Amino acid sequence: MACIFCKITKKEMPSSIIYEDNSVVVFKDINPKAPVHHLVVPKEHIQSIAHLEANHNEIISKLIYTAKDIAKKEGLSGYKLVFNVGREGGQVIDHLHLHLLGGWPSKENPDTCTA
Repeated sequence: MACIFCKITKKEMPSSIIYEDNSVVVFKDINPKAPVHHLVVPKEHIQSIAHLEANHNEIISKLIYTAKDIAKKEGLSGYKLVFNVGREGGQVIDHLHLHLLGGWPSKENPDTCTA
């Protein structure tokens, strides 16, 4: 049985796709944790960061640059990029994906680190 993200990338399941090219798909998270919460997903099924091989360097770079471009297009001046790895790390779907989270109101004190 194919995973839900594989079904989305193959258009076998509906989703709110906001960007797509030959290697990645970006769609809105159905359970958002921020005003803007998108998932950047490779079309190739890779279970997680823990399952990366040396030949995956290009796709990891592609995920990050795609998230950066989407954030810019959406006017996000600040945002978070998150990879969850394994159940203990909060990964729910066993298909590599990058969370792009943002859209929160600006903080009062820009000199304060809130990492």
